This record gives sequence, structure tokens and C-alpha cells, in this order.
Amino acid sequence: MVRRLGSGVLVLAAAWLLFDSAWLIAKARLAQYLIDAAWQRQVHNGEVVRPWPWADTWPVARLRLGGGRPLVVLAGSSGQALAFGPGLVENSGEPGSAERTTVIAAHRDTHFGPLRKVRAGARLGLQDRHGRWHHYQVRETRVVDSRRERLPILAGPGLMLVTCYPFDALVAGGPQRFVVFAEYLPEGGHNEA
Repeated sequence: MVRRLGSGVLVLAAAWLLFDSAWLIAKARLAQYLIDAAWQRQVHNGEVVRPWPWADTWPVARLRLGGGRPLVVLAGSSGQALAFGPGLVENSGEPGSAERTTVIAAHRDTHFGPLRKVRAGARLGLQDRHGRWHHYQVRETRVVDSRRERLPILAGPGLMLVTCYPFDALVAGGPQRFVVFAEYLPEGGHNEA
């Protein structure tokens, strides 16, 4: 009797864990669909569109890292925003800004995992909220220690991508950051992203 009861509890616990995992994956996929739809509506009508009514962020750009599908960039770099996609760091330049560097952060084990393959000379594309693509060329990549060096938000057009490092760390949240510095390519010096 005790054995049957124990087995039944284990089966129910396993079923609950499977359901919970499936629900989490389903919510993540639905969120990406809603974020992409909000971006499309925003580019079309020019107004800020939140992906769901209670969202504390909204799409601000799309980023193309090489030949992959563009990533929708969200406003802000809070943990809540980064859970759903790359985030535009507060006080950095708007995409395509001539006055300040655009800084985008994302998690190393999801959206910015492909940064491990980015090298100097690579081309990146950033679409602004008006639907215009801005193009950049990677100048350098480097690892910085966030305890000793602050990321520079520079005057002038440029793009900086930031994620935690090392990419295969077992424990998240260490002090090292992998940083990609890219310079703006003037109009006519590139192909459409």
C-alpha cells in the first residue's frame, strides 16, 4: 500500500514537472511571437507597442548578427527584459544615433550565444523603429573585467554588444564581459541587411 502510494506520488510529481517545463517553453515561444508582432506594428504605425498589456518593455530595434534571423531588441537591460531578448542599455544611443554609441546587452546562453563566433571585420545590421537599417563593421572583440573597467558609451555613431563571459561558464553572473565594438558604416558602403 505504501509502495503504491509512493509510486503514485512520484508519477504525479513527474507529470507536474513535465507540464511545468512544457508550459515554460510554450510561454517563451508565445512571447517571441508577441514581441515580433509588436515590432511589426510599431514599425508600421510609428507608435510604441507593448507585446502584452502588462509588459514592462517594448521593442526598439532589430539586430542582425550575420546570416541568422534578426533579434528584436527590447527597451532596457533589466533582468525582466533580458529574459525575453536583447536589451537596449539605458542612456546609450538610439539605433542609428549619430550622437551616442548604441549599447545592447543579452544573455550569453540564449540570444547572444552567437557572439562567440563574431570576429573583426564581420558585418552587423540594426533596424531602427522607422524601419531603416543601419550597418556596422566589427572593429574588435575583447573580454573585460566589469570590476575594473566601465563600458564606454562614446559620443558618435557606433554599436557595442555586451554579454557575460565565458560562454560556457557553469555559474552565471561572473565579472567578465565579452564586448563587441563595431563602427558605423556610412550610407552606400554596404548591402541591405
